[in-house]
Amino acid sequence: MNRRELMKGAAVAAVAARAQTDGWKPLFFDAHQNETVVALTDLIIPATDTPGARAALVNRHIDLMLSESPAEAQREFLQGLGWLDGYALKKHGAPFARCTAAQQTALLESLDPDRKPTADLRPGTRFFREIKRRTASGYYTSKIGHDELNKGGRVPASFGCPHPGGHAD
Repeated sequence: MNRRELMKGAAVAAVAARAQTDGWKPLFFDAHQNETVVALTDLIIPATDTPGARAALVNRHIDLMLSESPAEAQREFLQGLGWLDGYALKKHGAPFARCTAAQQTALLESLDPDRKPTADLRPGTRFFREIKRRTASGYYTSKIGHDELNKGGRVPASFGCPHPGGHAD
């Protein structure tokens, strides 16, 4: 991710953080696609002792970013969602969002590149890598993600020079 993308992501996350929960409608996803993205992101960054992707509204970040993405990126993402639903239907007789949490986890584990998936799973492996990247980006540019990174003062509030006059002495 280059600096421009990082800055854009931070701006988008700031807007998303201010958005009201009530009345939000996806700009890019349909209701089923949004539900699937919520399920996926929640498995990728689940709530533990800290809030997860669902609480950070990562689905909204992904929706907004895709709504402003080139048509090719949009098409590839939607193809990935469709592939995942087809895979879930084949394995469990239900689209991904309707599978049990254990079934969803097993499906995603089978797409892990470290497990060396078969050739027929490569489209899913590519999509899984992409949704993980987008989830991490959305999470760590949200207030919740920033707060998690900054536990114990690990991340400075500003990257500006702390010396008088703005330069090192």
